[in-house]
Amino acid sequence: MPEFLTTAFGSDADIAFVDAATRLCMALLLGSAVAFVYRWTRGRASDQRFIATLVLLTVLLTVTTIVIGNNVARAFSIVGALSIVRFRTIVEDTRDTAFVICAVAVGLAIGAGYLMVPALALVFVAAAAKLFSGDARRTSGTLRNAFTLHIRLAPLFTQREALQREIAAGTSQPTLIGIESVRSGSAVERSYEIDLAGESEADMLIERISTLEGVLSVEVKRILK
Repeated sequence: MPEFLTTAFGSDADIAFVDAATRLCMALLLGSAVAFVYRWTRGRASDQRFIATLVLLTVLLTVTTIVIGNNVARAFSIVGALSIVRFRTIVEDTRDTAFVICAVAVGLAIGAGYLMVPALALVFVAAAAKLFSGDARRTSGTLRNAFTLHIRLAPLFTQREALQREIAAGTSQPTLIGIESVRSGSAVERSYEIDLAGESEADMLIERISTLEGVLSVEVKRILK
């Protein structure tokens, strides 16, 4: 290797190439395992972008931990640099936050040279996530089916909190799956995945939402398996 590269990147000698590569491979593997647990426990409501984020977060935290090593000054420098990053994405389900923390913990552990601890912890995380997944169709005494709820709103719709209350009151575990501009920008469509026991619940839900000012149309569609 040229001398100027050896001088500039002398810190690479702190960790062997094979060790770094092995840790990153395990981060990719266990990060994929975290994403699999998320998809397994969330079902159709899982977000593909969030799944990719979990894997990337695990790998990136592993890289960060490898770089920090036992250097306290380097740790404070990295924390200061990362503190300027701001994320504006709203997490719809608090369980998603738990999976983010899981990916962070796994990445930090692998980067620090631990393998058995994060692998074993992931087994318990998967069991807890599945056991307390809160699937209304499985735990409720009433058979509930999956539907999509499509609501078209005026661009200046201001009753979002009232809308959320009506949706939550009429269905279990509503999940926002999309927001898009329709009718050449003259309306905004919000789409949710919901659970309903039958036609009567769908009728009542549509009736309640339609009474809100600014709601242009409401549509409920059955999700066919």
